[in-house]
Amino acid sequence: MLPSRPPPWRVTPEGIEVRIRATPRGGRDALDGVETRDDGTAVLKVRVRAAPEDGAANAAIRDVLRRALGLPASAVTLATGATARIKLFRVAGDGPALAERLQSLTGGA
Repeated sequence: MLPSRPPPWRVTPEGIEVRIRATPRGGRDALDGVETRDDGTAVLKVRVRAAPEDGAANAAIRDVLRRALGLPASAVTLATGATARIKLFRVAGDGPALAERLQSLTGGA
């Protein structure tokens, strides 16, 4: 039996941190599952229609996350990776409940 991989999020005292691989100009705005990178880290794949210009793609990713989790926009912030494909978002709220919600949305990452 293969060992289970860690999810692309971790619970923090303030909520959760989510590692995301962004796909701008992806044709639709959606969570696209979990991927394990070559270095073994897991990322949540998020595709958005927005182009990576003037922060539009980052705003769209934030919107996809907040809608999926049923939160206000103010609860989701970009922590690192503003111009990178791999980003870290912080989500404020009940960390274990948010992690459970992401788990169910991604099919049990």
